[in-house]
Amino acid sequence: MSHDPAAAASPRPTPSQGGQGVSVPEATASFGFREVPLAEKQTLVDDVFHKVASRYDIMNDVMSGGLHRLWKDAMVARLSPPRLGRRPYEVLDMAGGTGDIAFRIVEKSDRKAKVTVSDINASMLQVGRERAEKRGLSANLDFVEANAEELPFESNRFDAYTIAFGIRNVPRIDKALAEAFRVLRPGGRLLVLEFSAVDLPVLDRLYDAFSFNVIPLMGRVIAGDGEPYRYLVESIRAFPSQERFAGMIRDAGFARVDYTNFTGGIAALHSGWKI
Repeated sequence: MSHDPAAAASPRPTPSQGGQGVSVPEATASFGFREVPLAEKQTLVDDVFHKVASRYDIMNDVMSGGLHRLWKDAMVARLSPPRLGRRPYEVLDMAGGTGDIAFRIVEKSDRKAKVTVSDINASMLQVGRERAEKRGLSANLDFVEANAEELPFESNRFDAYTIAFGIRNVPRIDKALAEAFRVLRPGGRLLVLEFSAVDLPVLDRLYDAFSFNVIPLMGRVIAGDGEPYRYLVESIRAFPSQERFAGMIRDAGFARVDYTNFTGGIAALHSGWKI
């Protein structure tokens, strides 16, 4: 049997090389400023939120200077859930484990709306359940552990889909938006509140200095660990700009897409309709 040294030196194609000897790059996603294998991002994000679940609202106070409360009020005011109707107004609040948006929706509707609070993180959902019981809102709320990229709900079910400060943590944002479109009824509305790109020259430098120097330090003081806060700051900078994200919403099938900047673009509220 002949022996070919060159053939012996050549590596055998791996399954990822498709038998052609050509390497296919592994799919990646941003985890803050790092690129990680796509399959690993969700586990890393879950770990962050397991660590901060009990102090999640304090975390948002730290990151926004308390302004997140006003932005969330503005989001629910824009949704304007009806107080009358032949059937309950059904909302899916995704990545809303602690219930902050869901409670506002139920109260804004005079407790007529029905909100499904969905989150991939069980620790966040547990915080939400406990808070709902204390507020006497459990009858209007369901808590469902689910992945935004593969929702366990039937198509054309919800009147609205809301997500606040959660979409940037999803590994495949395009899949999450496609799922949002699928589960909405025709005429249903998407509202996405997210930290975004500051569009004021002086404010952007001040916000960067605050974000990268002060927030992780406050995280160590408040939660005993600054690293989750560092990731959250980096994830904001890695998120698409307002215009790019609006384009992604249109690509998912939504119409009448627009956005409103809050506080110079520190946060933005994106809106779209399933027509």
